[in-house]
Amino acid sequence: MRNKTKHFVIFITIISFISCQQKSNQPHKISGKEIKITDSIKSVDSIEDFVAPYREHIEEVLDEPLAYNPTPLAKNDGNLNSSIGNLMADITFEQSNPIFKKRTGENIDFVLLNHGGIRATMSKGNVSRRTAYEIMPFENKVVVLELSANKIKDLVSYLAKSNTAHPVSKQFQLILNDNNSVKSVTINGKPLQTDTTYFVATSDYLATGGDHMDFFKNPESATDIDYLLRNELIDYFEKIDTIRAQTDNRFIKI
Repeated sequence: MRNKTKHFVIFITIISFISCQQKSNQPHKISGKEIKITDSIKSVDSIEDFVAPYREHIEEVLDEPLAYNPTPLAKNDGNLNSSIGNLMADITFEQSNPIFKKRTGENIDFVLLNHGGIRATMSKGNVSRRTAYEIMPFENKVVVLELSANKIKDLVSYLAKSNTAHPVSKQFQLILNDNNSVKSVTINGKPLQTDTTYFVATSDYLATGGDHMDFFKNPESATDIDYLLRNELIDYFEKIDTIRAQTDNRFIKI
């Protein structure tokens, strides 16, 4: 009897120990395999049939005509300013300033974007949401930076040295001499004031020093208006009938 009791206690102890162990949720092994998506992969009819209506709807939304462009626009159709660059900078100002004004009580002084950010031309004909995605495929947002006059001088020096048609809005004018020295700089028709600050709208990419635009770093203040550059293009296309853009004298060399 004594041995039976002893064996029973040992049996219960082992069962209790096993039952008290927690199951591990950690994977024992992780492996991966690269699957290249190529034309050699056959589509699955059931999945293709499921996706087709959604794809057709997206295509319809992307290609819906929003406005008309009477002439081709490209980022290389001018020396220091381009038709499509001027259009993008002016749209950015027009769409951003009411929001910035409402939030801060201030006005944007001008817009500066980058030449490399324009990823496509704009053909003559109907303009759609797809046009905006082609021109600006990135998820860049608009930020407004308050810059000192010294930083504006650095901005001007950068533009003079880069000799590139970076998009600037029509509130800003920079005229260079033939040797690339600065002849004049005006903002809203007035010479640069050394005792004031300026509100410059740009992309969040450039605001962090992208394209070596280091003058945007460490601003006096920064305001994110939560508006994608691409969505500004789409909203502008939706509210106008005909695109009007051309090169002009906002950034030239004499």
